Amino acid sequence: MTMDGKQIRVGVDIGGTFTDVAMEIGSELHSIKVLTDYTAPEEAIVKGLRQVAEAGGVALAEIDTIIHGTTLATNALIERRGARTAFITTKGFRDVVEMRTESRFEQYDLDIVLPAPLISRDERFVLDERIGADGTVLRALDDAELDALCERIVASGYESVAIGLIHSYLNGENERRVRDRLLAKKPDLFVSISSEVSPQMREFQRFNTVCANAYVKPLIASYLNRLAGRLRSEGAACPVFMIHSGGGLISVESAIEFPVRLLESGPAGGAIFAAHVATQYGLDQVISYDMGGTTAKICLIEGQTPKTSKTFEVARTTRFKKGSGMPISIPVIEMVEIGAGGGSIASVDSMRQIRVGPHSAGSEPGPACYGRGGEGATVTDADLVLGRLDPEAFAGGTMKLDGAASQTALDRALASPLSIDTRTAAYGLSEVVDENMSNAARMHAVESGKELAEFTMIAFGGAAPIHASRLCEKLGIDKLIVPPGAGVGSAIGFLRAPFGFESVRSAYQRLGAFDAEAINTVIDAVREEAVSFVRSGAPDAEPELECTAYMRYAGQGWELPIAVEVRPYAQGDADHFRDMFEREYARFFGRGIDGLDVEIVSWSLRASSKMTSPETVEQASKDRRVAASETRAIFDVQDGAMRDAAVVERRTLRPGDWIEGPAVITERETSTIVTSSREVIMQPDGCLLVQSKRAA
Repeated sequence: MTMDGKQIRVGVDIGGTFTDVAMEIGSELHSIKVLTDYTAPEEAIVKGLRQVAEAGGVALAEIDTIIHGTTLATNALIERRGARTAFITTKGFRDVVEMRTESRFEQYDLDIVLPAPLISRDERFVLDERIGADGTVLRALDDAELDALCERIVASGYESVAIGLIHSYLNGENERRVRDRLLAKKPDLFVSISSEVSPQMREFQRFNTVCANAYVKPLIASYLNRLAGRLRSEGAACPVFMIHSGGGLISVESAIEFPVRLLESGPAGGAIFAAHVATQYGLDQVISYDMGGTTAKICLIEGQTPKTSKTFEVARTTRFKKGSGMPISIPVIEMVEIGAGGGSIASVDSMRQIRVGPHSAGSEPGPACYGRGGEGATVTDADLVLGRLDPEAFAGGTMKLDGAASQTALDRALASPLSIDTRTAAYGLSEVVDENMSNAARMHAVESGKELAEFTMIAFGGAAPIHASRLCEKLGIDKLIVPPGAGVGSAIGFLRAPFGFESVRSAYQRLGAFDAEAINTVIDAVREEAVSFVRSGAPDAEPELECTAYMRYAGQGWELPIAVEVRPYAQGDADHFRDMFEREYARFFGRGIDGLDVEIVSWSLRASSKMTSPETVEQASKDRRVAASETRAIFDVQDGAMRDAAVVERRTLRPGDWIEGPAVITERETSTIVTSSREVIMQPDGCLLVQSKRAA
C-alpha cells in the first residue's frame, strides 16, 4: 500500500504470446505486455511486475494483492503435457471415457475418429464396488482388493490418480476411502475424486473432468508453488489469488486442489471486463470480443451479466463441432474460442484457399516480424504489411518489427503459391481471419437465439481493436467500444472480479414425489461449500447468493436453468417450482407441455463477495473534430487499396473529440483501426466509441 493509503492491486494474465500485467493504484492504472516465457512462465510475470511497478513508482513489497489467470492448464490438456495419471473406477465402467456417448459430431462420417481418452486403457483400473442410483451402498469395498490395487499403483510410479466411481455424486464415501488408502501408502501422491471435483450426474462428463483435474494437478501445483517462491524472493509477499473459469477469485490452495477450475480463467477475466464496461454505459446487449496473440474469444453479455454454463469442451478436434472435444463439467462463462490470434499461422490448402490457424507462432519464435526466428506468415505480419501497425512503436516501442521479414514470409506462404502480390496476400489473410471470427460470432448468437445487429461490441486484447471495426462491418453491428487499457483487458478484468465460487451438485427428484427436506439438504450443502471457498479468500465477506435448479420435463435429455430463492422449502412448494419451470419453458420454446411431470436434476449455488457498482457514464456526442498532424497509409477494404489515414495518440484526445475514418488511434499496448465507414468519439471515461457513419 502506498504512503497515501491507496490500495495497490495487480492483475496478471498469461497468454499464448504475451503476459499482460495491469497495476491499479487507487484509480490510477499502469499496464505492460511482455512476451510469455514457456519454460518458466513465472519469470515473465516477475519481469512484467518490475516494469509496471517502475512505471507506477512503487516497490514490489508495496503490492497488496496479485490476481492471476493462466492458460497453462488448458494448454496442458490440448498438448497432452500432463502427469502420468491412473484412473480408478467401478468394475464394468473402465471404458466409459473411451466409449463416450452416442453422440457423433459428424453423423454421416463412416471414418470418424473420436478424440483419444486422456488416460489410456492400460492405465485405467477397476474396483468391484457399487453405489446405487439412490446413493445407497450396494456392494462395499473389499479391503484386500483395495490394498492390492493401491500397492500396484504406487509400485507403478504414477504421479497422480483420478478416482471416479459410479453414482459417487450422491455418495462419495467409497471414493474417499480409496483416496485415504492411497495417501496412507504414498503421502505425496496427487489424488482427485469426482465427488469433490464435479459431483454431477452423467458419468462420462464426470469421469473425464476428474481425469483432467488429476492430469494437470502436478503441473499447476509445481507452477504455483514456484510462482509464490519467486514472488517472495522479489519482495512481493502479498497474497496471490487465482481467477477461475466461472469468473470469481479463489485462493492458490484451492486452485492447486482443483486446477480444472482454471480452464478458461484468462478469457473469463475478459468477459468480466466487458460486463463492467456494459454496466457503466447501461448496455443490456453486448458481445465481447477478445483477440490476443493465439486465440480469439467471443462472449454474449445480457443484462450486464456474461452467459454461463455448467459444462464446456476443450481441445475440439473439429472447429465448431460440439462433441469433438474433451467435455468438462464445471461452471464456466460460456464463450466461443477459435485459433485466430495475432500469431495464427496462414497456409494455402489443396483447394488453393487461404487457411489461418489454429497453429500459432506464439512468443517462441513468434511472428516473422518479431525477428526471433519465426518463418510462418501470421496475422500480425499481414497487419504490418497493410499499415495497421507501426514497426517503430509496437508494444510501446519496446519491440521493433521487421517489415521485410513479414513480406518474405507472406511471399513464401501465400503470394508465390497463389501467384498474387504480397499486399493482396496480406489482405486475403486478414479477410479470412476476420470472416472466421464473424462466422464464430454468428453461430454463437444463433445457438442462443440472438440477432447480433442489435448488440454493441466491446473489444479488447492486443489484436482485437485492430480487427474490431471490420468485424462489426461483417456482422452489421453499428457501435463498438474500445475501453482504456484494452490491450490488457483480461488482466484489468481480474481486478473487477469478486471472490466467488459456484458449487454444483446433482440430486434427482420428480415434483410428483416432491421432497422438501431433500431439497433443503442439497441447498445447505452447496451453500456451505461455496461460502467456504469465498471466505478462504475474503474471511469477513458476507457473500451474495444465487441459486439455480436445473429442471426438465420427465423423459427429456437436457435441462433448463431456473433461478430459485435461497430459503427453506416446505412440501407445499412443489407447485411453486412447477410454475417457475413452466414460465421459463414457455419463454424459451413458446409453450409448455401438458400432462408431463417435471424433474429437478441438479443444483448450483454461486456465492460472491459484494462489489461496488461502477459509476454510470453519460455517452458523449461529437464536439470537436480533431485534425491529425500525422498520417499513415493503411489498406482500406472498401477501396481495395492503400489510403492515407489520420494517426492520433489516444492520450491526446478529450471527451467529445471525434475523428472520421480511416484513422488509427494509437496507444502503448494496441492500436484501434477506424475503417472508412466509421467514426470515433472519445468518451468521458476514456473509452473510444467507434460507430458507423450511417448510424451517427
